[in-house]
Amino acid sequence: MRFRLTDDQHALRDGLRAALARRFDADALRAAVAGTEGEGTGRRGVGGGGAEREGAGPREGGGAEAGRADGPPRLDRALWRALGDLGFFALRMPEADGGVGLGLPEAVLLFEEAGRALLPGPLVATHLAAGAVPGAATGETVVAAVDGGLVEWLGEADVVRGDTTGAVPLRSLDPLTPLHRVPAGRAAPDPVAVLLTAAEQLGTAGRVCALAAQHARAREQFGRPVGAFQAVAHLCAGILVRAETARAAVYAAAVTADPADIAAARILADEAAVRGARDCLQVHGGMGFTWESEVHLHLKRAWVRTQRAGGVTESEEALAVALAAESA
Repeated sequence: MRFRLTDDQHALRDGLRAALARRFDADALRAAVAGTEGEGTGRRGVGGGGAEREGAGPREGGGAEAGRADGPPRLDRALWRALGDLGFFALRMPEADGGVGLGLPEAVLLFEEAGRALLPGPLVATHLAAGAVPGAATGETVVAAVDGGLVEWLGEADVVRGDTTGAVPLRSLDPLTPLHRVPAGRAAPDPVAVLLTAAEQLGTAGRVCALAAQHARAREQFGRPVGAFQAVAHLCAGILVRAETARAAVYAAAVTADPADIAAARILADEAAVRGARDCLQVHGGMGFTWESEVHLHLKRAWVRTQRAGGVTESEEALAVALAAESA
């Protein structure tokens, strides 16, 4: 079986990367983070009154502002609609229903690019709602979903799938992922949601690998690039090995759609993203923790993603059950 990308898949991935470079580059990312740092910054309110909510209840704790003294991030609705125009959300819908008519492997490629760019918003929830929630496929409707005990972007969503009664705002580690905790019981995660989260983690793993290598080549100490020192070279090599191992697992799981393959891909992608971002911080030193750098943002987003879709523990249990059944 061939796992090499086709020419069409390369074009799809490169097209989204180019579009995000125009609409959400490093400067836009920093501006989005800066927009969460205080009130009176001219941020516009979006997702206002009259929004439809599936099973939504009253939100406690004074709204999203109560969980974050410096104000929650705002979703860029124009960017969201642009993603809809590109077919990001309708990618797997049949062409007869107005979708693009592609499959899970292509969706993984797009979510990998989204993770690479640290694109904010409830991307997985809106993608899964395409065809089921009016406007989700085109980006006109922002859809959030209860995921275990958490909901991302509750305050910005037009539709929330799941029961949010008693939702309480949390101060999120990631400045571009507002969170609420809900008391609802945990449901079995959607395998597609698990795989798309793994694809986003893979995007982060690839990006921090590139950032680490770039810094190791450019930064000089004692008259030579820091990448020439063995300790730094080993860090960069480890980041690359974990990223490429995760890439093989995620791409294979997208082809097979087997729950055990998806669980394994999730485990490897989480490790590649979190450990890769941590090692990338080590390569950058103190510079990686500054607000001018995106490295720490990748680590924070990767940590938040590890809590999605049942978390890595549920994937480990699912993989263990599958392996035990094979050996029985």
